[in-house]
Amino acid sequence: MDDVQHELARWFQAHSGPLALYARQWLDEYDAIDVVQEAFLKLLGQERRPAEPRAWLFRTVRNAALNELRRRRTVARHAGNVAAERPEWFQPPSDDAIDAGAAQQALADLPPEQAELIVMRIWGQMTYQQMAQIVGEAVSTVHGRYAAAIETLRKKMVKPCPKSR
Repeated sequence: MDDVQHELARWFQAHSGPLALYARQWLDEYDAIDVVQEAFLKLLGQERRPAEPRAWLFRTVRNAALNELRRRRTVARHAGNVAAERPEWFQPPSDDAIDAGAAQQALADLPPEQAELIVMRIWGQMTYQQMAQIVGEAVSTVHGRYAAAIETLRKKMVKPCPKSR
């Protein structure tokens, strides 16, 4: 395996999971994986390595996922089909953990522009600058949206303390 292939394999191993989770905001599990794999193939086809490969991958996955979502909406609108619901992919929670289903629902209930920032920041480990470049907004706007999203999730996920007798 040459250096380029080795580096690509390392990047895929390190970033494919967060990228697939990011794409899952718009697509089902299998299509999200396809979009991620296509992004890595596009990266391999670049003549020059992007200045920020991780940010480039997130933007490429975002664009591909949104394009696929638009294509599906158009097909559904023209064919009269209704999109299938996304399958449950979290396991039932244990007593000492957060309710994964509730966390998934809380994330899904966020406005899309906030949910994507949560995924990029937490699972993608992106900086505010990188996130701002990906979504095409100012860093201050991205920071404000992220902070609002975290506060909304905190309010939805924090269980009230049991009342003492």
